[in-house]
Amino acid sequence: MEKDSKRTTIYDLAKLVDASPSAVSSVLNGTWEKRRISKNLAERVTKLAEEQGYSVNVQASLLRRERSNIIGMIVPKYDNRYFGKIAEQFEVMARARGFFPVVTCTQRDPELEFEAAKELISYQAECLISTGATDPDRISAFCAASGVQSINLDLPGKNAPSVISDNYAAARDLTKLILDRCETELGWGGPLRFVGGRLADHNTAARLEGFLSAHKERSISVPASYIMATGYSAEKAANALALFRPDHPAGLFVNSTISLEGVVRWHSELEGGADQVRYGCFDWDPFGSFLPGNVGMVEQDVTTMLIKGFELIGRPATSTGQILVPCKIRVF
Repeated sequence: MEKDSKRTTIYDLAKLVDASPSAVSSVLNGTWEKRRISKNLAERVTKLAEEQGYSVNVQASLLRRERSNIIGMIVPKYDNRYFGKIAEQFEVMARARGFFPVVTCTQRDPELEFEAAKELISYQAECLISTGATDPDRISAFCAASGVQSINLDLPGKNAPSVISDNYAAARDLTKLILDRCETELGWGGPLRFVGGRLADHNTAARLEGFLSAHKERSISVPASYIMATGYSAEKAANALALFRPDHPAGLFVNSTISLEGVVRWHSELEGGADQVRYGCFDWDPFGSFLPGNVGMVEQDVTTMLIKGFELIGRPATSTGQILVPCKIRVF
């Protein structure tokens, strides 16, 4: 794989900030305070290093190779089947294509994401796949400055091609399924409550749009209070529903299996009316079919998403647009 630009060296940085290479090295390795280098110079070097895409090469021997064959992936979480499946299949598919895969979990922390990107590039990663990154554009900009290809997966960015699920269409179809089951089994026509996620996230916003579109097709108005996008954690989902004690049929659109844990906890603690609740979840877990009240789940097509991503590796970045991958609706 050819790199688009020459890597920035410590000598380049030293020349740009008008300082010695040893002073710049001290800033980059964190020993500048011991050497009594000014904070102003340290800040200038750090900022310039980021802008120039500089990353310490901890394996200089790789420079003698034409290719490293290393391909990196950043994932936000390991605690659900979706991201776990992405990480596992990524490793298998990378090895089958002659790459050495490196996966790191960053806990949805933008600073950890960026540090992980810099570390992977320091090991001469040929391509970096940012999965569910909170700030993919910062990572893509650094990769571009370093001459390293970047691809976004699950959540899109503006500076690199993005392979994502068709969240809008899947959420619309899941909403229709829940509404249909509420009508046929409970004799009730909505509106549903939307539980989980963050509205600032692209995926949540797209799913909410599909959710509202399905209601609009049936001329059903959704009160603002029914949009409970308070975060992804199980605790936040349970808290959002804590005061809701249904005394009539009700339906829920659950925005992730992590949020589903909180919804199931709330549902199991209802003293009455639990049999009058129907819900569906965006994301899939095989145990979902055994949960009372669950009528269906969205299974994102991880295999196809990764295939599309691997097809981009090594190709010139002719587009920074989105590649939408349809999801599957699992009906129970």
